[in-house]
Amino acid sequence: MEINIKGADSETKKYATSITEFCCTKLMSKRLTDRLEINIKFVPELYERDQVFGNCIWEDENVRPKEFTIELDPDQDMRKILETLAHELVHVKQFATSEMKDLMSSPSLVNWHGKRIDRKNMDYYDLPWEIEAYGREVGLFVRWAEKNKLAGQEWTQV
Repeated sequence: MEINIKGADSETKKYATSITEFCCTKLMSKRLTDRLEINIKFVPELYERDQVFGNCIWEDENVRPKEFTIELDPDQDMRKILETLAHELVHVKQFATSEMKDLMSSPSLVNWHGKRIDRKNMDYYDLPWEIEAYGREVGLFVRWAEKNKLAGQEWTQV
């Protein structure tokens, strides 16, 4: 796996690289993980611009993509940044394994586990890929923090 990080200080880069490796090994096979390129960009005022703390974009093709860009808003505390990154890495897994595929016929259409879903007709929090990502982000963060003996740090606490 190739991980490239832009726009972050050295400590944030260290933690972002570590949690990216951790999440990918938990979410995907080694064979798939080894083929991924993940570009992480810290974009100041991302939330003000797009009303999101992070997003995930496939860069190469919409069927089993291997190259991704994750944008993160750096104006959050470290725990929120890393939980957001874990959330976006769940989306990487969804795209890379073809659980989720953007349909090129319409920007609002998504193929989710073989079922066509029009995201315009659903509340954001009811979208099945968001339910999975929100459901896994905290657990991935906590397990990563425990594995790296960071669970006792004040910044890792809720």
